[in-house]
Amino acid sequence: MQIIDCINRAISDGMTRMTFELLPPLKGQSPKVIFQAIDKLAEFNPAYINVTFQREGTEYIQREDGLLEKHIVRNRPGTVGISAAIMKRYHIEVVQHLICGGMTKYDIEDALIDLDLLGVDNILALRGDAMRGEQRYTAKRQGWEHAHELVGQIAAMNRGYYLDDEKQHDYRTHFCVGVAGYPEKHPEAANLEMDIENLKRKVDAGASYVVTQLCYDNNKIFNFIEQCRIAGIDVPIIPGIKPLSTLKQLTLLPQTFHVDIPQTLVREIMLCKNNEQIKELGIEWAIMQAKELKAAGLPVIHFYTMGNTDNIAKIVKAVF
Repeated sequence: MQIIDCINRAISDGMTRMTFELLPPLKGQSPKVIFQAIDKLAEFNPAYINVTFQREGTEYIQREDGLLEKHIVRNRPGTVGISAAIMKRYHIEVVQHLICGGMTKYDIEDALIDLDLLGVDNILALRGDAMRGEQRYTAKRQGWEHAHELVGQIAAMNRGYYLDDEKQHDYRTHFCVGVAGYPEKHPEAANLEMDIENLKRKVDAGASYVVTQLCYDNNKIFNFIEQCRIAGIDVPIIPGIKPLSTLKQLTLLPQTFHVDIPQTLVREIMLCKNNEQIKELGIEWAIMQAKELKAAGLPVIHFYTMGNTDNIAKIVKAVF
């Protein structure tokens, strides 16, 4: 089933569904870790599960002569395989992340063909971040600079067009494409208005829905949705939530994801005596956010787990 059908069904039924995002297992780690995480949330009937794609990074290893040698490493391979395994094991739709970073458009075409053969028909199309160790994103030679180009390639395959082939093929893929939105704007965008213009390019290229970056302020989420509607973006917009769980995240999350933490939440966190209290506070804040978003009639709420589903289970149980 295409994810847009799941979303539209929730809209027509007047209900709110939950979904969540998982990291693929670390290299050498058993997939049981992923299955155990899903087991904690499967009872809540998630609309679908997102599986992230981690691009390659760089690692410098000292040689015997004392010089540093650059190595390309990928710590979480197997994204496509774990997506297919989840669908087979749980009979839940999976959204496979696909990024421009580190891939040529020919790599992307090969990946899409593999996904189509495996029955993974839902894609979250992302540009991706800069490679670890680099200051800014740089497209690979014969790769894409922007996410809307990736969306366009997927949409072309849905119409039967492949790279370097002018004829239209009878066989067409059936990918449903989602894209990312940023209630507090993408860090590289000059302002929110220009960022929304970029989002509209992705939707116009063929995206069926938007899922937002994690955000701790519902007012910013509602304003973002309103501004998107004014700009002519009429596809469903799914808000993203990630509960805070440690004091370190108070600085790590803004630095990594370029989001603000509301001062009210910061004050309450600073009164906590340990990370266990912070974790409970993070759960309470996320419950408050999710209840308000649900009351506003949003069809799906997306939870970023970062590999931890214990707190998500508590939130979902309180809200759904």
